[in-house]
Amino acid sequence: MKFTHGIWEDREHTTIHNAVEVAECSKTATGGIRALCATRHVEHRGNTLNRATITLKVDAVAPGIISCSATHFRGTLSHEPRFELFPDAAHKKNQDVAPEVTHDDGANTSTLSSHDLAATLNKNPKSFRVDFKSSTTGDVLTGVGFHGLQYIVGPPSQGVPSPLDASTVVADPYYRRPTANCNKPYMNVSLDLQVGELVYGLGERFGPLTKNGQEIDMWNEDAGTCTLYTYKNIPFYWTNRGYGVFFDHTDVVSLEVQTERLAKVQASVQGEEIRWMVIHGPTPKEILRKYSDLTGHPPLPPAWSFGLYLSTSFITDYDEHTVNQQLDGMASRGIPVSVLHFDCFWMRAYTWTSFTFDPVNFPNPKQFLDRLHQRGIKVCVWINPYIAQESEVFEEGMEHGYLIKRVDGSVWQGDNWQAGMAVVDFTNPEAVKWYQNHLVKLLDLGVDSFKTDFGERIPWEGVQYHNGMDPRAGHNYYSFLYNRTVYDAIAGRRGPNEAALFARSATAGGQRMPVHWGGDCESTWPGMSQSLRGGLSLGQSGFGFWSHDIGGFIAEGARGDMSPDPDIYKRWVQWGLLSSHSRLHGSHTYRVPWLVDDEASKVLAKFARLKNMLMPYIFAQAVDCHRNGLPMLRAMVIEFPDDRTCHALDEQYMFGDSFLVAPIFNAHGACEYYVPAGTWTGLLDGKKRTGPGWVKEKFDNFHLPLLVRENRAILVGSPERPDYDWSAQLLKVIVGSAAGGSVIEVPVPSSSKIGEFDGHVSVTVPSGGQGSHEVKRTGSGNQPELLVLGDDSHL
Repeated sequence: MKFTHGIWEDREHTTIHNAVEVAECSKTATGGIRALCATRHVEHRGNTLNRATITLKVDAVAPGIISCSATHFRGTLSHEPRFELFPDAAHKKNQDVAPEVTHDDGANTSTLSSHDLAATLNKNPKSFRVDFKSSTTGDVLTGVGFHGLQYIVGPPSQGVPSPLDASTVVADPYYRRPTANCNKPYMNVSLDLQVGELVYGLGERFGPLTKNGQEIDMWNEDAGTCTLYTYKNIPFYWTNRGYGVFFDHTDVVSLEVQTERLAKVQASVQGEEIRWMVIHGPTPKEILRKYSDLTGHPPLPPAWSFGLYLSTSFITDYDEHTVNQQLDGMASRGIPVSVLHFDCFWMRAYTWTSFTFDPVNFPNPKQFLDRLHQRGIKVCVWINPYIAQESEVFEEGMEHGYLIKRVDGSVWQGDNWQAGMAVVDFTNPEAVKWYQNHLVKLLDLGVDSFKTDFGERIPWEGVQYHNGMDPRAGHNYYSFLYNRTVYDAIAGRRGPNEAALFARSATAGGQRMPVHWGGDCESTWPGMSQSLRGGLSLGQSGFGFWSHDIGGFIAEGARGDMSPDPDIYKRWVQWGLLSSHSRLHGSHTYRVPWLVDDEASKVLAKFARLKNMLMPYIFAQAVDCHRNGLPMLRAMVIEFPDDRTCHALDEQYMFGDSFLVAPIFNAHGACEYYVPAGTWTGLLDGKKRTGPGWVKEKFDNFHLPLLVRENRAILVGSPERPDYDWSAQLLKVIVGSAAGGSVIEVPVPSSSKIGEFDGHVSVTVPSGGQGSHEVKRTGSGNQPELLVLGDDSHL
C-alpha cells in the first residue's frame, strides 16, 4: 500500500508521522529495549505537545531471532487472531533466551543481542535508526531508519487492496461496503535493502521467484495460478544477505518490495500496531530452520502419499465402473497408482459438503472402498468448508450455530459455487467437533485422506464469528483453522503417521498440515512454469511438501473441454513425478494417459516407477525436511547460496540435496540449464556435465536433465509402490562422480520407525582410479548392489 507521491509529497489527505528520535529509553518486562519515539525533533518542552508518539519494543525470542513491535494507541481493542509461535514441543526450548542489553554512552546507542544477531538503537537527536547486525561478522544485515517507522492517518478513500473486494463482492449477493466517512490508522515499517539484495518467499507466488519490484498484499484468493493473486500468502521473506523477516500478523499485510522506495521493503497494516521479527541465518537453510522453529515444522506425510495420485477429475462423469476401468487400465500398462482421488461429485450435486457418497453412482461405498484397499490403493475424497443449502447437514449446522453469521444473527449464505451455501465457523469448538465427527464417519467407511479445497473466498464484511474474531484479520487465518480441523481428525483416528491432506489454502503455520498443492493451473507451457515457480516460492516460505496438477487443470483462459496437449502432458509428467507429491488431475477431462496418446502411457509408467524406486532417497530427504524446515522441491539458491547465478533461477530446482532437475518447457525437447561447480552425472543417461556453466541439450520424452550431485550416493529400491520396506528391499546404491579415496555415506530410512534410520550404506571410492568401489551396509536390511553411472550404466 502506497502513501506517498515520490519523495516530496504525501498522498492527498494522508498524514504521516515518522519516528524522528528516541525521547525515552527503558526496559521491557522481559528485559528488552523499550523506546518512546517522538515524531518530531524535541527542542523544548512545547514540542512534546500535540504530536503522536510511537512506542518501539525490541526483544529476543530465540537464539538469532529478535522481535519488534511499534505501537501508536495501546488501548485499541483488537480481535486479530494470533499465530501460535514455537508450536512444536521439541523446539520450545529455543524460546529460553535472555536478551543481553548493552549501552554505549559515547555513541548514545543501546544494543540488544540474541546469540549471533544484534539490534542497535540510535538514540541521538533527529537520528532514529535500528540496525540489525550479524554479531559474527559485524555486518549490518538490514535496518529501519529515516522515514522507516511510521504512524499514518489515511483518508476514507485510501484504497483497499483489490483482492479484499473479491471475497465480498463476488461471493455475497447482497452486501456492499458502505461509504466510508472515517480516516483510517496504519502502521508502517520499511526495512533497508542493500545493492544486489534479492527477496524471496511471501508464500506461493506464481510470478518471478525474486520478489523485488512486486507490490504484494497478504490476502488469500481463489484466482488460479496465472495471476498475481495466490491461495497461500505467508508474511515471511528472506534475502540473499543472510536474514529473514516474519510479520507476526494474521491480518492483511501490504508489502511494497522496492515499489515505493527503491531501497526498501515496506510493510503496512491497518491498525495501531505492527509486529515483525528479524531472523539471522546466515545461510538460507539456517533461516528456514529458525523460521520453522518459530511457526512449526512440517510433519512427515505417510509413505503411501508420495506415490501417484489418480484423480477422477472435476466435472467428469464417473461412477464405480468408471473408476475400476481406469485403475485396470493403469495396472495393465504397468503404471503404479498409490491413491485414488474422488473429486467433488462423489457427493450429489447441489449438496457440497454433505459427507455422503452419491447413492446412485456409489450404492455401497464401504464395499467399494474395501475393494480399492484390496488393490493396495488408498482413498482421498474432496471436501470444502462450505455447506450447501441442500446438504443433509445444513439444517443441523444452522440450528446449532455452526455456520458463520451475518451481524444481524442470520446465517451468511451465497450462491457463488453452491446454491445457498453457508460457511462453517471453525472458531466454534462445537462446530469443529461436528465437522470432525462427519469426517471420522468417512474414515471409518474407508476414506484415508481428504482434499481440503477452497478456504480462500471467505466473507469478511458484515459477518461475525463465534469467538469474536475480526473477520478481516481472520480471513487468511481461516485456512489454518479449516486445515487444522481436518488434519487433527485424521491424526486422531488413524494416528499422526497416517495423516495427510491435499490442501489448497494456507497461511503461516499451515506447513504443519501437509500436503499442499498449487491450485488451478493452465494446461500450457507458461502454466507449467508458473506452477514450478509457485512451488519453489512456497518452499522458500517454510513449506516442505507440495504438489500440482500434472498436465494442467484447465485450458488457457479457463476454457472448457480440452485434453492436455500431448507434449505438455508428457513433459509435465516427468517433473511431476520428481516432486514430493504427484497427482494427475483435470477439470473437464480425465488425465489417464491413453486419452493423450500411446507414448504418454509409457512415459508415465517410467516416471511413476522411477519415483517409487527412489523412495529410500526421497523419504530420507523428507526426514531432513521435517527436521530442518526445508522444502523437498528446492530453489537452487537454497542449496547454493554462494553461487550468484543460482540466486534467480526459477526454471530448474534441486529435488532434495542430491538431484538437480531441469523440466523441459517446449515441444522440441530443448533445454538450457545451469549446473553449479562440480561434476554432475545424469541418472537416466550416465553422461557427465561439469560446472559451473550453462548446458544446452535436447531430450526425448523419456528423458530430462536429472543429475546426481558430485560426491553423493542414491539408494534405489522397488518400483511397484512407494510404501515398501526400504531397508529390506534396497536394490542398488548409485554413485556418479566422486573424489578418489572418499567415503560416501547415505542413511537408510526405516519403514517401521517413521522418522528414524536403519543404519546406512557407505561407498568407498578407489584412489587414483585404481581398484573397485567398496560397499558396506549397517543396520538390519540387505546390502544393495553398486551402480556407477556411465554411458552404459544408468537407469
